[in-house]
Amino acid sequence: MKRIILSIAFIALSSLAFTQAPPPPPGDPGNGGTNGPVGGNAPVGSGVAILLALGSVYAGKKTIELRERE
Repeated sequence: MKRIILSIAFIALSSLAFTQAPPPPPGDPGNGGTNGPVGGNAPVGSGVAILLALGSVYAGKKTIELRERE
């Protein structure tokens, strides 16, 4: 009985976490908004290169392990 009451209380109270108002929308970059360009200022190129490098290393490791099993 105690678990049922705790479960109901948890479900009822956890919905309160989603009742906050959303943040205001960013400024329009076309009008010289203060928030910078759309998508932020994060560089994408170096992250993609790192992701591809790590993926190829992982695939090579799995290929070597597969050959060793045979």
